[in-house]
Amino acid sequence: MTDLLALVTHLKRPRLLIRAARLGQLDYNRDRDLRRLMRMPAAPNPEQALARLLAEEERLEAERREGDAGYNLPRHIEVLIAMIAEVRLLHRPAAGA
Repeated sequence: MTDLLALVTHLKRPRLLIRAARLGQLDYNRDRDLRRLMRMPAAPNPEQALARLLAEEERLEAERREGDAGYNLPRHIEVLIAMIAEVRLLHRPAAGA
């Protein structure tokens, strides 16, 4: 888990992308949005979700940097929103602790 957190912590992305992702947190619904983004019938646990989201975000970032015509800015922002939300879930203390 700490490896995933370190990867997220050290991401260097344009400020505008990060600001958009932070603003998107207000409307984020884990069950709805994560299932759609990951194309799964049910949302996985936060650690599994974060690993898959990181891989997808790296792919999107590579497309952005290369100027790829297939780059999908809204999807990139949605993935960043989900990543921020999943990191927050990993940081929550366990219930009853």
